Amino acid sequence: MFGRHRVALAVAAGAFAFGGAVGAYGADSRASPEQVDLTWTQMVLLLTRHTPTYSPPVASRTFAYLSVAAYEAVAAGSTDLQSLAGQLTALTPGPQRDTAKSYDEAIVLNATMSAVVKAMFANTGPTGQRAFQAQLDKLTHDTEDGVAPDVVASSEAFGAAVAAHILDWAKDDGGTEVVNMGFPYAGDYKLNPEPGHWVPTSTIVQQQTPLLPAWGKNRPFAMPADLDCKVPPGVTYSEDPSSEFYKQAKEVYDTKNNLTPEQAAIARFWADDPMLSWTPPGHWINITMQILERDHVALEKAVDTLMRVSVAEADAFIGCWQVKFIYDTIRPLTYIRKLIDPKWDTLINTPPFPEYDSGHSVSSAAAATVLTSIYGDNFAFEDDTGSKDNLAPHNFKSFWEAAQQAGISRLYGGIHFRAAIENGLAQGRCIAAYSVNLKTWK
Repeated sequence: MFGRHRVALAVAAGAFAFGGAVGAYGADSRASPEQVDLTWTQMVLLLTRHTPTYSPPVASRTFAYLSVAAYEAVAAGSTDLQSLAGQLTALTPGPQRDTAKSYDEAIVLNATMSAVVKAMFANTGPTGQRAFQAQLDKLTHDTEDGVAPDVVASSEAFGAAVAAHILDWAKDDGGTEVVNMGFPYAGDYKLNPEPGHWVPTSTIVQQQTPLLPAWGKNRPFAMPADLDCKVPPGVTYSEDPSSEFYKQAKEVYDTKNNLTPEQAAIARFWADDPMLSWTPPGHWINITMQILERDHVALEKAVDTLMRVSVAEADAFIGCWQVKFIYDTIRPLTYIRKLIDPKWDTLINTPPFPEYDSGHSVSSAAAATVLTSIYGDNFAFEDDTGSKDNLAPHNFKSFWEAAQQAGISRLYGGIHFRAAIENGLAQGRCIAAYSVNLKTWK
């Protein structure tokens, strides 16, 4: 699978095959700011799929910093948008434009976003580095061609200053360094030996400890650090066949064993495994981008929308990881093999971290809540995120319908109990409210 992804990056580097964003303008046309925004975001989706340290929480963090940087760059030159300084945790006022100078928005955005992407993916491989450089060269040419040198200089300098300000803000959030792909070394993490707690489900040596156990301690973006969105405990652990815990495990077992073709397709559509997909936050970023591109959304609304979705996603993973390592719940695979069927297996891969609550549910509900606040309750759309992997597009009547499908897909896949899904959806809605309430328009 990884070889195929390297080929995709090589194609991108050679042919600039970044979806519709770059393809929307011809060889004799300059790239618009909207196209720059979508193209760099698409590059992050591509690099996320290619870079080994980019698990879902890590990906959500990068999308948030990239989208905040793009938003701040645009807001600084807008009469309608205001800065997020003082609203996002620890974000101070950034660089201001010199009123005596002229700026080009496409060049500003290209300088801002490229600098953030370069810093955030410093550890990607040679093919990823070539793809990044190819895109930078292409967009630099297509934004600066025909622009006065003094405007190019002022725009590049301002974009670089915005990026430096955002990267300086990012460095102390707790998520900068990812060691050993996010897995603690064996001597640095002690598993809880009591019944009902998480145990490894993979034979891979690296995954004998859980992924990013301290991620929930990271500085959040818009939500309070102490997780105001309280999540009730999951179902009390029990091995009694009459207990609720056993019943929920039996539901997972029976559901997976009797999946309809539609349910199996749903499980695979939302699997979003790292290194095999855009990851769960990237899936929702891709949904957002499809809508922005389809509807030709203007720059200010586009950067505002991507920022709100990305901030909600990043906070969702911080909040979810707080919950996961409070309750440290056993996965269905472990429980079912011990008490119901020792030969049972899941449809999709069981992630290497505690079960409760469901990260898919929290992050999907967060994104859907933000998008619903912008577009309304009955906004129909097609999601073709899986098209590159030969997965048929899915059509939804609303964002919440998509979030609920993403949540239940984890039961179909055999990796979550119902309580984790339902409470995860509730947590995601609560977390998203902080992003929805950000004041962006003057």
